[in-house]
Amino acid sequence: MEQTKKTYYIDIENAQVYSEPVEAADWQFKIFATDEELAQLNDYINQNYDADLKTFARAHVPFLEYHKESKNDEYDASMEGIYKMIYDLGDDEARRHIEGMGIL
Repeated sequence: MEQTKKTYYIDIENAQVYSEPVEAADWQFKIFATDEELAQLNDYINQNYDADLKTFARAHVPFLEYHKESKNDEYDASMEGIYKMIYDLGDDEARRHIEGMGIL
């Protein structure tokens, strides 16, 4: 049985997913997702939040190179997962924007 896709609006900067556009929110991407796909995207967002907290301390150590810290790899992987899902589920504008970023 195929699930119905619903429209969601993604605010990457604030890690928020809205079911309808909110005037006060500055969302960047529009996607069409099933409940399962939305849950997977939320998992990536939660992983990214956790990885971001782990990198906070590293950001205050000037002599430690970015690419030599595994916590940064976790952050990068979660961001890539988020953008890949947005690319796969997004509208044409979302895909063009992500293609223009060159991150996938």
